[in-house]
Amino acid sequence: MTDKYIYQEPNIQLTNKGVSHWQSPSNIALVKYWGKYNNQIPANASLSFTLNNCHTQTKLSYEPAAIPSFEVWVNAKRELSFEPKIKTFIERILVYCPYLSNLRLKIETYNSFPHSSGIASSASGLSALALCIMDIEQALNPQLSEAFFKEKASFLARLGSGSAARSIFPYLASWGATDVFENSSDLYATEFKQFHTIFRDYQDTVLLVDRGQKVVSSTVGHQLMNDHPFAKQRFEQADYNLSILKDALIKGDLKTFNEIVESEALTLHAMMMTSAPYFLLMKPNTLAIIEEVWAFRKENNLNLTITLDAGANVHLLYPKSEVNDVLPFIKDKLSRYCEKGLYICDQVGTGSQRINQ
Repeated sequence: MTDKYIYQEPNIQLTNKGVSHWQSPSNIALVKYWGKYNNQIPANASLSFTLNNCHTQTKLSYEPAAIPSFEVWVNAKRELSFEPKIKTFIERILVYCPYLSNLRLKIETYNSFPHSSGIASSASGLSALALCIMDIEQALNPQLSEAFFKEKASFLARLGSGSAARSIFPYLASWGATDVFENSSDLYATEFKQFHTIFRDYQDTVLLVDRGQKVVSSTVGHQLMNDHPFAKQRFEQADYNLSILKDALIKGDLKTFNEIVESEALTLHAMMMTSAPYFLLMKPNTLAIIEEVWAFRKENNLNLTITLDAGANVHLLYPKSEVNDVLPFIKDKLSRYCEKGLYICDQVGTGSQRINQ
């Protein structure tokens, strides 16, 4: 099933050094995936907004070497602590990209957002790196189609971080096999194009409640779904919600969009609170923000929606037409619940972009 991603000419090797440079965004899941199987296969399908301002730029320099090696530089500084994760990633993809075993790599990354700010830097970082690696493959095989280039990049990114598979694509991306989306796959993400124009510039303001390390990592949290008493019902709910949300996205039905997105966020945290062992990632200020948002939305008849990743920070989603109502509310009311008053203004974006040298 995955044989088509194995580079077909392992005896053809690069003889020249080169550089690849990509920018890739983070994303925020609307329908969450929580729980996965071996080899980064999701237990349920998911759907996400691709972000715009929160992105990683990765420059990959490579040259032939008798002994393969790599270095990771973050914000112009060598970061040894990042290298074990990259080593694991390279080892996972080596069967599909055997040309890496004959190269010396220098990986230089820059984030547009602060590290540990509650934005999924693994999604942006590993998708950018996967795209750089696909540039190496294209140098070896210039006949690669654009469609296969992106599909394999998403396939490789998934092996580093599941959500990274979705960051390759613009606006909305689904990942995970489901009857809801045509051509969906557990192996890579696909772009969802049939959405109402109101979502093309949808806003996402990230309220940074807590930038500290989570008490339970997402990896451990996913594993706890294996024996979760409500796992089966959760996976069925996710598929049902995907169907309802797809219809709302096509029609521009913001009321249904709000209901499904908020239900998904709260269900994600309910799964954490009912696992064994159970755990809690929301903070008191997370709950305070949610209650403030619900009251403000009702009072002003707005379409402000909350969602959460596996952490304490709150993403506020709202149409661009409501920016002038929402931003003063964030500044005057919600920023007090944020660590040092910090929040990040973002919006739905156009996906990964190659950076010309």
